[in-house]
Amino acid sequence: MPQASEPSDGRGSGAPMSRQVRRERLFRVSSVANVRPNGTQEEPTADGNSESTRLAPGVPPTEQTSLNVNDTLNYGAALSQRPRLEARIPSNTYGGSKLSLRQPLRGLFQRATSSPQESIFTPASLRGGFAKLQSARPLSAYDPPLSSKDPEQVGQDAKINGIRVWYSSYTSIDWLHDAIKDSLRFSRLRRRKSIRARLRLAFDKSLGWIIVTIVGFLSAIVAFLVVRSEQLLFDYKEGYCEAGWWKAKRFCCPVTTGGRSPSDVSEVCEAWNEWSEVWKVHEGHHATAVEYASYTAIALALSLTSCLLTIYLTNSTTFVTRKESAVVPDPWDPKNPSENPPGRKVLYYAAGSGIPEIKTILSGFVIHGYLGVRVLFTKSVGLALSVASGLSLGKEGPFVHIASCVGNIVSRIASKYELNEAKRREILSAACAAGVAVAFGAPIGGTLFSLEEVSYFFPPKVMWRSFFCAMIAAITLKMLDPFGTGKLVLFQVTYDKDWHSYELVPFVFLGLFGGVYGAYFSKLNYRWSKNVRGKTWVGKHPIIEVLAITFITSCFCFLNPYTRMGGTELVYNLFSECRPGKSHSGLCVASPGSFEHAWPIAKAILIAMVVKGALTIVTFGIKVPAGIFIPTLGVGACAGRVTGILMQYLQARHPNARMFEACNGDLDCIVPGLYAMVGAAAALSGVTRTTVSLAVIMFELTDTLTYAVPVMLSVLVAKTVADALEPKGIYDLVIELSQLPYLDYKSDYVWGHLQIPDVISKEIPSIRVDEKNTVQSLSDRLIDLISTGAHDMGFPILRPDAHDEGTRLVGYIGANELEHALSIVADDPMAEIHFGAPYTSDMASSVSSLAEPAVVHPNASDPYDFTPYMDQAPLTLTIHSPLEMLHRFFVKLGARYVVVVDSDGLYEGIIEKKNWLAFLSEFKEE
Repeated sequence: MPQASEPSDGRGSGAPMSRQVRRERLFRVSSVANVRPNGTQEEPTADGNSESTRLAPGVPPTEQTSLNVNDTLNYGAALSQRPRLEARIPSNTYGGSKLSLRQPLRGLFQRATSSPQESIFTPASLRGGFAKLQSARPLSAYDPPLSSKDPEQVGQDAKINGIRVWYSSYTSIDWLHDAIKDSLRFSRLRRRKSIRARLRLAFDKSLGWIIVTIVGFLSAIVAFLVVRSEQLLFDYKEGYCEAGWWKAKRFCCPVTTGGRSPSDVSEVCEAWNEWSEVWKVHEGHHATAVEYASYTAIALALSLTSCLLTIYLTNSTTFVTRKESAVVPDPWDPKNPSENPPGRKVLYYAAGSGIPEIKTILSGFVIHGYLGVRVLFTKSVGLALSVASGLSLGKEGPFVHIASCVGNIVSRIASKYELNEAKRREILSAACAAGVAVAFGAPIGGTLFSLEEVSYFFPPKVMWRSFFCAMIAAITLKMLDPFGTGKLVLFQVTYDKDWHSYELVPFVFLGLFGGVYGAYFSKLNYRWSKNVRGKTWVGKHPIIEVLAITFITSCFCFLNPYTRMGGTELVYNLFSECRPGKSHSGLCVASPGSFEHAWPIAKAILIAMVVKGALTIVTFGIKVPAGIFIPTLGVGACAGRVTGILMQYLQARHPNARMFEACNGDLDCIVPGLYAMVGAAAALSGVTRTTVSLAVIMFELTDTLTYAVPVMLSVLVAKTVADALEPKGIYDLVIELSQLPYLDYKSDYVWGHLQIPDVISKEIPSIRVDEKNTVQSLSDRLIDLISTGAHDMGFPILRPDAHDEGTRLVGYIGANELEHALSIVADDPMAEIHFGAPYTSDMASSVSSLAEPAVVHPNASDPYDFTPYMDQAPLTLTIHSPLEMLHRFFVKLGARYVVVVDSDGLYEGIIEKKNWLAFLSEFKEE
């Protein structure tokens, strides 16, 4: 029996159609086909055909395409990384440009077309609805592979849950659909009673644990490589190791092998060559000038390289998704008629800390490419370069992004997580915990950070796996020993003395300082990013901005010993307790009661605090990988250390004062390092608004609960003060600045007299089943919808009520699903489309047959029945429901849309999630 032809991309392989081909097919059947997406009319050629559809004479369509083969559209995959199959096109045909088609599928169940000369617009003779669906986009591309052994169950699954296609960038996932899909998949596994089925079920249950184990292990390895690279590159600004150019200064000088730290490395190290020695300049001022110039030049080179990698490898235009707004000119448009297309915000995926974007992704929104291999590489390499340049930034926050990239990539090995976005986010939550664990050596704190700060849905199962993943990451990093000290992080410290009750007053003061600093730092950074970086030439020249800030940072930081050292080294020295024989870079006051000894040290620390704070305001947000944790800890630790030195001075000058009675004359009862740790925790709480997880991280850094009360007190005071001065933390402000579609589940709103009729979207076009709906008319409606940028929306499907003038809801079909379904039947623009027909087992049998050679079934179901694409049971609310209930539908249930009906069940309107976000932006939090 001859094989039936299918819609293909013209390669002669029967491969599924790309997004551009599907979009062009819709424009060809649409009544507005002569109007390009941007509203510019295309001029017809002499033969009456538009130039975009004219083929080169004598050249078959299969040779006029440029394809990305095996383009899978994995979440986070960069399209430009795919192998290409290109053919030259005569320049007189398309003005020298090539027709570029991006293939979004693996090409499962591919079959050869009937003729190698067959055009991509050849009508298909196979009219089985699901057979055509499989040929254009296999259901297994997102929904679970359909089993040919149980067609009735397949039909039941599709009837219950419907069919979804891949999500586009900045659209929300369907939490309910994915939850039902996983439940049905698991039910099928449990129903089978064979030994093989039971083994498969056991493997399925353990798959999540296997994946998080791999994620924790790989996250620790990447963190180890970043830390070692950053240490080496940072020390290159001062010199190099003669014993081995690959050795950082701490590993070059073996004189302090036992538990050495950067400040413990002897200043006199024969194996370490300063750049003044390399250039044989030994005079005082000239040697300093050479070291100054070398320090600045190498810092500029490192930051420039990091910026170039970030800009040219991870800008958002590099990651073209399957579905873009129709207002953006398509590559197949030869004239590209829009001289000034609508501006789209360009994001640099490797820039910043990544935590705001991770929060957005975990809340249910999709950002294609953000967690891919290219971003992982750029973030890791760029982070080592940017931190080594000496900029006022840290690497701890970006470790969360790096670990999330690892989690996303590893999750692709199992279809259970690859084909279910909700399940994938369980792995991403665990990966976030691993990222904090390798950043601070705090697996418990990492788990709580994932729960408190980044995760949206965090059931007990995810908590256990997150803790396990963080533990694996911490153990692996401990074995690798990146600092050569046996510690997970450099600034892990221990104290020999306890705190006293009179110290609660300075601890509260540090909490006040942390809250004020955190609030005003967030305000100033937001205003700098919005008004200076966003509205002046600075934002248009990110490379110049990076070089300018690097030059200013190098000029200021070289002059102060505390700003010149690395961020983690500074925090370590500020946290450290003064012991005999160790000065910790001159931070220990030899005579605490002497003003002449105490003031110069306090003055240098205060200068470092001001410089670090000011530089961090303008640095955070530049186009390099950058975290906020270490600079904030440094500023808070400086304030705490100065407070500790002041308390030491007062106790030494007035040892018999009543408030110092608990010291019993011991002049060493006050530990300035403890004040530094409390101040650091307060400042970080004020900036990020984290509380419990931050306190636990500090406990794990000190290996004791002795100082739990001081840390908890300062953190609570800092957050309370910061919330009073600025309700949003730095991550929420970055989300607002980047216009990320994030629905904050922690916020409470005052609704007042507002009701659902005040926010309902009544102007959203609908589809009436009592009217004639053709491929052409639905294409017109779809193009009108997506031309407004509303590609995350859809159409309610309505029918007239038998006893009333109103309408009743039949279902809802998303724009993605409608576009996909229409592209399959685009060969017959006047064919009528049906909604609401029952899904039968005949359809399932036609789907099952796709795994076999293509055969035209005489009883194949109608391909123009779009019922399987509908959501036949959307969430509904009555029009009299309170707004708080509507808000909970979006927050707790993860709804993409909510349909509103009156008390009689008649359709009133629909509320989309993005419209709800826009509505909430006008409110002030309670």
